[in-house]
Amino acid sequence: MMSQMEHTVTYDNGYEQEEDIYMLQEDEWDRDMLLDPAWEKQQRKTFTAWCNSHLRKAGTQIENIEEDFRNGLKLMLLLEVISGERLPKPDRGKMRFHKIANVNKALDFITSKGVKLVSIGAEEIVDGNVKMTLGMIWTIILRFAIQDINVEETSAKEGLLLWCQRKTAPYRNVNVQNFHCSWKDGLAFCALIHRHRPDLIDYSKLNKDDPMGNLNLAFDIAEKHLDIPKMLDAEDIVNTPKPDERAIMTYVSCFYHAFAGAEQAETAANRICKVLGVNQENEKMMEEYERLASELLEWVHRTTPWLENRSPEKTLAEMRRKLEDFRDYRRMHKPPKVQEKCQLEINFNTLQTKLRISNRPAFMPSEGKMVSDIASAWQGLEGAEKGFEEWLLTEIRRLERLDHLAEKFRQKATTHETWASGKELILSQKDYETATLMEMRALLRKHEAFESDLAAHQDRVEQIAAIAQELNELDYHDVAAVNQRCQSICDLWDQLGTLTQKRREALERTEKLLETIDQLFLEFAKRAAPFNNWMEGAMEDLQDMFMVHTIEEVQSLIGAHEHFKATLPEADGERQAIVGIHNEVLKISQSYGIKANINNPYSDITTEELLAKWDKVKMLVPQRDGSLQEELARQHGNERLRRQFAAQANLIGPWIQTRVEEIGRCALEMGVTLEDQMTNLKQIEHVIVGYKPNVDKLEGEHQLIQESLVFDNKHTSYTMEHIRVGWELLLTTIARTINEIETQILTRDAKGISLQQMHEFRSSFNHFDRETAGKLRPGEFKACLLRAGQVCSDKQGEVEFARIMLLVDPSATGLVSFQSFIDFMSRETADTDTADQVVASFRILASDKPYILLEELRRELPADQAEYCIMRMPPYPGSGAPPGALDYTAFSTALYGESDL
Repeated sequence: MMSQMEHTVTYDNGYEQEEDIYMLQEDEWDRDMLLDPAWEKQQRKTFTAWCNSHLRKAGTQIENIEEDFRNGLKLMLLLEVISGERLPKPDRGKMRFHKIANVNKALDFITSKGVKLVSIGAEEIVDGNVKMTLGMIWTIILRFAIQDINVEETSAKEGLLLWCQRKTAPYRNVNVQNFHCSWKDGLAFCALIHRHRPDLIDYSKLNKDDPMGNLNLAFDIAEKHLDIPKMLDAEDIVNTPKPDERAIMTYVSCFYHAFAGAEQAETAANRICKVLGVNQENEKMMEEYERLASELLEWVHRTTPWLENRSPEKTLAEMRRKLEDFRDYRRMHKPPKVQEKCQLEINFNTLQTKLRISNRPAFMPSEGKMVSDIASAWQGLEGAEKGFEEWLLTEIRRLERLDHLAEKFRQKATTHETWASGKELILSQKDYETATLMEMRALLRKHEAFESDLAAHQDRVEQIAAIAQELNELDYHDVAAVNQRCQSICDLWDQLGTLTQKRREALERTEKLLETIDQLFLEFAKRAAPFNNWMEGAMEDLQDMFMVHTIEEVQSLIGAHEHFKATLPEADGERQAIVGIHNEVLKISQSYGIKANINNPYSDITTEELLAKWDKVKMLVPQRDGSLQEELARQHGNERLRRQFAAQANLIGPWIQTRVEEIGRCALEMGVTLEDQMTNLKQIEHVIVGYKPNVDKLEGEHQLIQESLVFDNKHTSYTMEHIRVGWELLLTTIARTINEIETQILTRDAKGISLQQMHEFRSSFNHFDRETAGKLRPGEFKACLLRAGQVCSDKQGEVEFARIMLLVDPSATGLVSFQSFIDFMSRETADTDTADQVVASFRILASDKPYILLEELRRELPADQAEYCIMRMPPYPGSGAPPGALDYTAFSTALYGESDL
């Protein structure tokens, strides 16, 4: 390509050349046509030796550089030798115009090689102008010996200087910064020779204070062993304050060309080592991903069925054990798996980035182990987890309700069965057949009192039946025994109703035969029975169990109890009236000397029983007061737990949201380096880790609330589930954001992206990110590419944009992340290794053979990477190869996903 370019060279003092092409120093020539005598002497010797090193190939040489080129014949011969091309036939005459014609032919040939000569003509060369002659020879040296030097994307003078710096960097007392003073002590020349031929010089014995000895040693060894003629004098270099730069550049270029072959082999081996090292590291990361993914998926698939199991236990204790198992899972088993999942995603993204940077095909995990598969399985796990916790709490509430109802059923059933015991036998008696009139009347009144009692117990029987029905509806585990007992009570109740009706009919038929009934006993029976029933109901209510969840519910029960206590004076009046009836009977009996049995024939209730029950009611009232006050205190304690939890949750919830927003701002921050962004994110991560004890403390408060069976909290909108989800989101967000910045740093370093370019990429991305969501929609991304000049607005531009979208959004999500944007922009200019480059490198090691032998790999590559190639490189399929020959072409293309190897 350089042969097709036209370069301009201008000579003021015999020579001047453009700095951006040949990179000459500004002060090489004086404007008044004067050249430093010491430099002129050095150039004469160096240029003469350089010309003779090429002319001797044609069997000739020059003695005086300005005289021997005057006729143009040796000048044309020199150009033919160094270019390998034929020049026009020279004029053989000895006249001045013959010489000028020959020199012009040489100058025309130089011009045809892309060098534009200005202010120099054939006449000056023919006349022996030493300055013009030296300038012309320097132009030839630049064009044919220095211009094509290329080292790490730098060429000509800068490339040669960089080559010298790379080769001499490990050597003490050597610091090559230019082509004059850096070479005066001779150590740089010795270092170049020792770097490539350590057998020729013992560098450790050289002395920086002996420049003459060092220079002569280097010149002699170069002439004797490297076929580089002696172009410089040690005395001239040492005694000149600033040696001539052109002379030293010319001499050093000979070293470069002498060692070029060895340099090419070294470069090829380094390239192969680099490629193989990257491939080995990528394979280790792939194996690690497969292992971690398998373990995580196995845990998820083992845990999900347990969370999806909704088989309820029969008792409250068993369900609470299930709840405790679930808490252990949330506290101890799940958090490490959350970290493993996050680390797995980070490893996958890092691996894919490294593969893209090294121009390798993307990593495809085994079937069912994609990141999306893991995310889907994890989503199913969390869905089952949320439903499992709700189900557990619902079941516990249901079982508590069932236990309460079952106990209430047993109390009421026991009370009713105690009352009904023997009633069937009493109603079946036929004592009225032998009773006297008085006795008959007594039996009739007694039966009326029993009917009143029976009607009073109707409400209790209905309550028992209602509780049994509710236990059936709530699927109580021992519902069969409840139904059997309820059925027995209902059957007995129906039988009592039937027997009561039959006995009344019999008594009424016999009533006409009976005359009198003691009105006082009758009055006693009528008033004592309801009062007794009221006291039994009161005792039942006072001993009734209660279950409340709020202070208001307790206060409602306390209010009802206070209302009950307000009725006690009225009840006490009724008690005194009933006792007064009994006392009146005794008074009449004593007053009139009645000797008959004073037992009330109409009622089984005695005054002693009434008094005993009244005393028990008065005893139960303060006990009920104490129970209600204890429950009120417990509810106050629950309220305190609610407020403590709410106070912490109302601080932690907004703190988590603030950190998430802060991470987002840091990731999108402009005007700072990626390292500064990484530092800021690490500081945020440190703050988050330090905040973890606050979340753990809140977990403890939440556990206390659950152990107290508190299920609602009006003081905060945050639940523990909200805090857990927010905390896990915060940990995932900081880890992913740090990974994205690390990926951007890795991409920047691998692609050679400057800080300014990275800021430009971020500025363009943010400009078109209208929603500040960190992703571009296709329309926004296209506008960004149009602005950057990557695509056009015509039809061809639409096709190109569709191709680019397949690269940056292979999953067709409709969104382009900043990392994908950087990968695309850097890939447009990046100079990465390719399969062809690796094939070319192997071809160098194989000496241009289409195959390579085992001994060549072991000789040129490190031992571990040589064995890596031997194990994976297929046999060479072509003919004419010796046994054991390997196919490096198929191996290289397989590295980049271009074959089925």
